Amino acid sequence: MRMKQEKNKWIRALWIIIGITALSFFVSIIISLFLGNDFEALDGNVAVIKIHGTIVSDEDHFSFEEVASSDEIIKLIKKADKNPSIKAIILEINSPGGSAVASEEIANEVKKVNKTTVAWIREIGASGAYWVASSAEHVVANRMSLTGSIGVIASYLGFSGFLAEHNVTYERLVSGNLKDIGSPFKDMTKEEKALFEKSLESMHNYFIEEVAKNRNLKKSDIKKIATGLFYLGDEAKELGLIDELGSKDEAIAYIEQQIKEKAHLAEYKEEKGLLHKLSQVFSKQSFYIGRGIGSSIFAQSKTARGISIFT
Repeated sequence: MRMKQEKNKWIRALWIIIGITALSFFVSIIISLFLGNDFEALDGNVAVIKIHGTIVSDEDHFSFEEVASSDEIIKLIKKADKNPSIKAIILEINSPGGSAVASEEIANEVKKVNKTTVAWIREIGASGAYWVASSAEHVVANRMSLTGSIGVIASYLGFSGFLAEHNVTYERLVSGNLKDIGSPFKDMTKEEKALFEKSLESMHNYFIEEVAKNRNLKKSDIKKIATGLFYLGDEAKELGLIDELGSKDEAIAYIEQQIKEKAHLAEYKEEKGLLHKLSQVFSKQSFYIGRGIGSSIFAQSKTARGISIFT
């Protein structure tokens, strides 16, 4: 009888252990799904931060395309820079560019880092993404990657002809003669076009100045190639836009040479929980439904008309 009681006690204890383990596992899954977490390899000495997709200032929009948020990337750069175990940072770039402001924000943060920084352009590091790459201490690119494309764009779609064809009028009510500059519902005047081009020219000049400064090149030399044209990796090297042709291996080799120890990579990224992702989707869906179809179309047209400036 006593042996049976002992046996039952051990069985109960075993079930308690199994229950606690299962509960802990379930709780960890719930936390990761709903709260999210920052993944950080504790034993790494080289932080890898990915800049993939269009560069934007934040991810507060509903989109199916991959984007690189300057807010998030800057946060990761700061975290890596503050970590004493991290000796260098690799910026893994695969981006066609994006917001001029967001690109400059990331580039400025990279230049503040007190550690070795390497930009590795895998397939494409053009326009704003190249601006970011140029701010790193060393730039590596695949010989067939697309780099450069130093230029600024603010194109827009015009619907004035479509409206006239369908007998729809645009009633212009403004308190300033330039308040509706760039509206897709009317043709742009010569004055408006000249003002837009002047602003773009100024931004283009900022871009050229920053690249020349970052790459330690003459502004006049950068200006000659800043036509918006992209260059293959080997062409970019000849022009001084990158330092080395290669892959992640070359980026790691350079870092090991600088830090005098073997590189152990730690991928820095922000994981968003399921609750965050669902709330984004539902809030956006509710927002679009609540404001009506007309205002949604108008908001889309504002984006299309080039109010946001892209590099």
